[in-house]
Amino acid sequence: MEPVPAAAFLFLFIIQLPSSSPSSGSPPCPKCGPTEVPYPLSTDDNCGEPSYRVHCSTSVNGSTSLEFMSADGIYYKILSIDPASRRLVVSPPSILKDTCLSSDLDSGGMRLDEDSPFNISTRNTVMLFNCSKNILASPLNCSSNSLCRQYEDSVAVARGCRGSLCCHYLKDSAMTSHRIRVRVGGCTAYTAMVNVNATEPVESWDYGVELQWAPPS
Repeated sequence: MEPVPAAAFLFLFIIQLPSSSPSSGSPPCPKCGPTEVPYPLSTDDNCGEPSYRVHCSTSVNGSTSLEFMSADGIYYKILSIDPASRRLVVSPPSILKDTCLSSDLDSGGMRLDEDSPFNISTRNTVMLFNCSKNILASPLNCSSNSLCRQYEDSVAVARGCRGSLCCHYLKDSAMTSHRIRVRVGGCTAYTAMVNVNATEPVESWDYGVELQWAPPS
Protein backbone atom coordinates (compact mmCIF):
# COMPACT_ATOMS: atom_id res chain seq x y z
CA MET A 1 0.00 0.00 0.00
CA GLU A 2 1.43 3.34 -1.02
CA PRO A 3 1.83 5.98 1.72
CA VAL A 4 -0.57 8.97 1.60
CA PRO A 5 1.31 12.22 0.95
CA ALA A 6 1.54 14.62 3.89
CA ALA A 7 -0.11 17.32 1.77
CA ALA A 8 -3.26 15.17 1.51
CA PHE A 9 -3.50 14.92 5.31
CA LEU A 10 -3.15 18.71 5.56
CA PHE A 11 -5.91 19.20 2.97
CA LEU A 12 -8.32 16.86 4.81
CA PHE A 13 -7.55 18.59 8.11
CA ILE A 14 -8.31 22.02 6.68
CA ILE A 15 -11.61 21.17 5.03
CA GLN A 16 -12.90 19.36 8.13
CA LEU A 17 -12.27 22.24 10.53
CA PRO A 18 -15.62 23.50 11.93
CA SER A 19 -16.50 27.08 11.15
CA SER A 20 -16.66 29.36 14.21
CA SER A 21 -18.10 32.28 12.24
CA PRO A 22 -21.37 32.77 10.32
CA SER A 23 -21.31 31.98 6.61
CA SER A 24 -20.83 35.64 5.76
CA GLY A 25 -17.43 35.63 7.46
CA SER A 26 -18.47 38.24 10.05
CA PRO A 27 -17.83 37.03 13.62
CA PRO A 28 -20.45 37.48 16.36
CA CYS A 29 -19.95 40.57 18.51
CA PRO A 30 -18.50 40.36 22.02
CA LYS A 31 -20.74 40.65 25.06
CA CYS A 32 -22.10 44.04 26.11
CA GLY A 33 -21.35 43.79 29.81
CA PRO A 34 -23.06 40.54 30.87
CA THR A 35 -25.34 40.48 27.81
CA GLU A 36 -24.67 38.18 24.87
CA VAL A 37 -24.90 39.80 21.43
CA PRO A 38 -25.93 36.94 19.12
CA TYR A 39 -25.31 37.04 15.38
CA PRO A 40 -26.52 38.85 13.25
CA LEU A 41 -26.91 41.69 15.80
CA SER A 42 -24.03 44.13 15.50
CA THR A 43 -22.50 46.61 17.93
CA ASP A 44 -19.55 47.41 15.69
CA ASP A 45 -18.64 47.54 11.99
CA ASN A 46 -16.28 44.60 12.51
CA CYS A 47 -18.78 42.08 13.87
CA GLY A 48 -22.30 40.88 13.14
CA GLU A 49 -24.19 42.37 10.21
CA PRO A 50 -24.16 46.21 10.00
CA SER A 51 -27.87 46.48 9.13
CA TYR A 52 -28.73 44.72 12.40
CA ARG A 53 -27.18 47.46 14.51
CA VAL A 54 -27.74 47.69 18.25
CA HIS A 55 -25.78 49.82 20.69
CA CYS A 56 -23.70 48.97 23.74
CA SER A 57 -23.95 52.00 26.03
CA THR A 58 -22.08 52.81 29.23
CA SER A 59 -23.76 55.00 31.85
CA VAL A 60 -22.02 57.57 34.06
CA ASN A 61 -21.84 55.01 36.88
CA GLY A 62 -20.04 52.53 34.63
CA SER A 63 -22.86 50.06 34.03
CA THR A 64 -23.45 48.82 30.50
CA SER A 65 -26.67 48.12 28.64
CA LEU A 66 -27.59 46.96 25.17
CA GLU A 67 -29.98 49.36 23.41
CA PHE A 68 -32.01 49.57 20.22
CA MET A 69 -32.21 52.90 18.41
CA SER A 70 -35.42 53.95 16.65
CA ALA A 71 -35.57 55.72 13.29
CA ASP A 72 -35.85 59.00 15.24
CA GLY A 73 -32.74 58.41 17.32
CA ILE A 74 -34.53 57.35 20.52
CA TYR A 75 -32.75 54.61 22.49
CA TYR A 76 -34.77 51.79 24.08
CA LYS A 77 -33.07 49.35 26.46
CA ILE A 78 -33.04 45.75 25.25
CA LEU A 79 -34.54 43.54 27.97
CA SER A 80 -34.12 40.13 26.35
CA ILE A 81 -33.02 38.45 23.11
CA ASP A 82 -34.15 35.12 21.69
CA PRO A 83 -31.90 34.38 18.70
CA ALA A 84 -33.69 31.09 17.94
CA SER A 85 -36.96 32.91 17.18
CA ARG A 86 -35.16 36.06 15.95
CA ARG A 87 -36.89 38.28 18.51
CA LEU A 88 -35.86 40.84 21.08
CA VAL A 89 -37.84 42.82 23.64
CA VAL A 90 -37.16 46.48 24.36
CA SER A 91 -38.31 48.52 27.32
CA PRO A 92 -41.37 50.66 26.61
CA PRO A 93 -40.94 54.41 27.15
CA SER A 94 -41.48 55.81 30.59
CA ILE A 95 -44.58 57.88 31.37
CA LEU A 96 -43.33 61.17 32.77
CA LYS A 97 -44.07 61.65 36.45
CA ASP A 98 -47.39 63.26 37.35
CA THR A 99 -48.32 63.52 33.66
CA CYS A 100 -49.79 61.28 31.00
CA LEU A 101 -47.02 61.87 28.47
CA SER A 102 -44.67 59.23 27.09
CA SER A 103 -40.99 60.10 27.18
CA ASP A 104 -40.87 59.65 23.39
CA LEU A 105 -43.93 61.84 22.69
CA ASP A 106 -41.86 64.55 20.98
CA SER A 107 -40.75 62.03 18.35
CA GLY A 108 -44.28 60.68 17.86
CA GLY A 109 -43.72 57.42 19.70
CA MET A 110 -41.71 54.43 18.52
CA ARG A 111 -40.88 54.36 14.83
CA LEU A 112 -38.64 51.80 13.16
CA ASP A 113 -36.80 52.35 9.90
CA GLU A 114 -38.93 50.56 7.28
CA ASP A 115 -35.80 49.65 5.33
CA SER A 116 -34.29 47.87 8.34
CA PRO A 117 -34.71 44.12 8.97
CA PHE A 118 -36.67 44.82 12.18
CA ASN A 119 -40.40 45.16 12.71
CA ILE A 120 -42.85 45.13 15.61
CA SER A 121 -44.17 41.63 16.22
CA THR A 122 -47.84 40.66 16.35
CA ARG A 123 -47.51 39.42 19.94
CA ASN A 124 -47.64 42.97 21.34
CA THR A 125 -50.69 44.32 23.13
CA VAL A 126 -50.47 48.12 23.11
CA MET A 127 -52.24 50.40 25.59
CA LEU A 128 -52.85 54.04 24.67
CA PHE A 129 -53.66 56.76 27.23
CA ASN A 130 -54.99 60.31 27.32
CA CYS A 131 -56.67 59.89 23.93
CA SER A 132 -58.98 62.28 22.10
CA LYS A 133 -62.56 61.19 21.48
CA ASN A 134 -61.76 60.70 17.79
CA ILE A 135 -60.29 57.34 18.73
CA LEU A 136 -63.76 56.04 19.57
CA ALA A 137 -64.38 55.63 15.83
CA SER A 138 -61.53 53.09 15.67
CA PRO A 139 -61.82 49.32 16.30
CA LEU A 140 -59.70 49.62 19.45
CA ASN A 141 -61.07 48.46 22.80
CA CYS A 142 -61.79 51.69 24.69
CA SER A 143 -64.45 50.22 26.99
CA SER A 144 -64.51 50.19 30.77
CA ASN A 145 -63.18 46.62 30.51
CA SER A 146 -60.10 47.62 28.53
CA LEU A 147 -56.80 46.38 29.91
CA CYS A 148 -55.67 49.98 30.17
CA ARG A 149 -58.12 50.52 33.07
CA GLN A 150 -56.48 47.74 35.06
CA TYR A 151 -53.08 49.25 34.33
CA GLU A 152 -54.12 52.76 35.41
CA ASP A 153 -55.52 51.44 38.68
CA SER A 154 -52.60 49.19 39.56
CA VAL A 155 -49.35 50.72 38.30
CA ALA A 156 -47.96 53.83 39.98
CA VAL A 157 -46.43 55.40 36.86
CA ALA A 158 -49.85 55.44 35.19
CA ARG A 159 -51.67 57.35 37.92
CA GLY A 160 -51.34 60.58 35.97
CA CYS A 161 -53.46 58.96 33.24
CA ARG A 162 -56.40 58.08 35.47
CA GLY A 163 -59.69 59.44 34.22
CA SER A 164 -58.42 59.95 30.68
CA LEU A 165 -59.76 58.07 27.67
CA CYS A 166 -57.64 54.97 27.13
CA CYS A 167 -57.74 51.96 24.81
CA HIS A 168 -55.85 48.80 24.00
CA TYR A 169 -55.28 46.73 20.89
CA LEU A 170 -53.36 43.70 19.72
CA LYS A 171 -50.78 44.60 17.11
CA ASP A 172 -51.65 42.69 13.95
CA SER A 173 -50.33 42.35 10.43
CA ALA A 174 -52.99 44.68 9.03
CA MET A 175 -51.52 47.58 11.01
CA THR A 176 -48.17 49.16 10.31
CA SER A 177 -45.53 46.92 11.80
CA HIS A 178 -42.99 49.71 12.13
CA ARG A 179 -44.69 52.19 14.42
CA ILE A 180 -46.53 52.77 17.70
CA ARG A 181 -47.80 56.31 17.38
CA VAL A 182 -48.58 58.94 20.02
CA ARG A 183 -49.20 62.63 19.47
CA VAL A 184 -50.80 65.69 21.02
CA GLY A 185 -54.40 65.71 19.83
CA GLY A 186 -54.41 61.91 19.58
CA CYS A 187 -53.08 59.77 22.45
CA THR A 188 -50.13 61.11 24.44
CA ALA A 189 -48.83 58.03 26.23
CA TYR A 190 -48.52 54.30 25.70
CA THR A 191 -47.03 51.10 27.00
CA ALA A 192 -47.03 47.53 25.73
CA MET A 193 -46.99 43.93 26.90
CA VAL A 194 -45.77 40.80 25.14
CA ASN A 195 -48.08 37.80 24.80
CA VAL A 196 -50.21 39.07 27.68
CA ASN A 197 -52.60 36.86 29.64
CA ALA A 198 -55.37 39.17 30.83
CA THR A 199 -56.39 36.74 33.60
CA GLU A 200 -53.04 37.17 35.34
CA PRO A 201 -52.32 40.04 37.78
CA VAL A 202 -51.24 43.31 36.19
CA GLU A 203 -47.94 43.16 38.06
CA SER A 204 -47.01 39.89 36.32
CA TRP A 205 -47.57 41.09 32.76
CA ASP A 206 -44.48 41.00 30.56
CA TYR A 207 -43.99 44.69 29.80
CA GLY A 208 -42.02 45.60 26.71
CA VAL A 209 -42.23 45.93 22.94
CA GLU A 210 -41.22 42.82 21.07
CA LEU A 211 -39.33 43.30 17.81
CA GLN A 212 -38.51 40.59 15.32
CA TRP A 213 -35.91 40.51 12.61
CA ALA A 214 -35.68 38.90 9.18
CA PRO A 215 -32.74 36.55 8.66
CA PRO A 216 -29.75 37.91 6.74
CA SER A 217 -30.00 37.33 3.01
